[in-house]
Amino acid sequence: MKFKLEEKFIEQYHQNAQAVYFTPGRVNLIGEHIDYNGGLVMPCAITLGTWVALATNNDNKFRFKSLNFDAYIEVEGNKYHEKADSVWANYPIGIINEFIKDGKEITGFDFLFYGDIPIGAGLSSSASIEIATAFALNDYLSLGYDNLELVKMAKRVENDFIGLNSGIMDQFAVAFGEKNKALVLDCETLKYKTVDIDLGNYILAIINTNKTRELADSKYNERVAECQAALKLLNAEITLNNLCELTAEKFALHSHLISDETLLNRATHVIKENDRVHLAAKALNNGSLEDFGRLMYASHQSLKELYEVSGDELDAVVDFCLGYEHVMAQE
Repeated sequence: MKFKLEEKFIEQYHQNAQAVYFTPGRVNLIGEHIDYNGGLVMPCAITLGTWVALATNNDNKFRFKSLNFDAYIEVEGNKYHEKADSVWANYPIGIINEFIKDGKEITGFDFLFYGDIPIGAGLSSSASIEIATAFALNDYLSLGYDNLELVKMAKRVENDFIGLNSGIMDQFAVAFGEKNKALVLDCETLKYKTVDIDLGNYILAIINTNKTRELADSKYNERVAECQAALKLLNAEITLNNLCELTAEKFALHSHLISDETLLNRATHVIKENDRVHLAAKALNNGSLEDFGRLMYASHQSLKELYEVSGDELDAVVDFCLGYEHVMAQE
């Protein structure tokens, strides 16, 4: 893809690309909706991702084009910018804003993006664009940031510029993912370890339900607020920084503080899901794929019933897998 992108860059900008970079997308195996609750997640990088080709220009302009979208965006160089009308361009614009706010002088650049991550499929196409842009500018201009600083920068773009109250998992996973390994990331401390994924004769399939998801327009921020409300109620009796400081056993001793059924369901999912990540890591380390599969099914059931973030399309896929003899840990 690199060489095709370089050819397209010449067509679009009438000059050669000076560098090309790639950032993967990610899939989260287990640990859903607990990154913003300070819990453990288990993502891994995938081979689908985002390429960006770039070259400097003498016009003090940032120009953004993508082979995936028709929109062409052009803004002034070396200044902070508000959101553009084209949603995808706000991710690289947001990254440039962060560099500018940090005192870096960045003038004219032409960018050409291409991604093969299905848009809205939950594989972190936005984080991939953010990290691709941040890494490319940091490397090309020798700005001196390490990968963790770039990850935190991209999270600020999501939270403060895009307006999504997400955790750090997506950006961290695409920046630190390793081949044939999953990450077990503590979203509170940002400490992580890798877990080998030895699937033997099995494969890990990513199935696209074709139900698009726009996080910024979804129930995402609502779920964040519900978890914060549950945490506040628990803090009337105990002191917690986040829900995932509790194990399921300890939560059972204090769950009476949450009288609202919806908030109780949200907190129950978060705390039990965090425990499932611990068990999933043990299962993979022990080579027990059936135990790992059962935990993934339990995670989906919790997301469906307690967190209410599933849908007919996803439920249909899971129901099929539960009855299909070639799927691990089926009923």
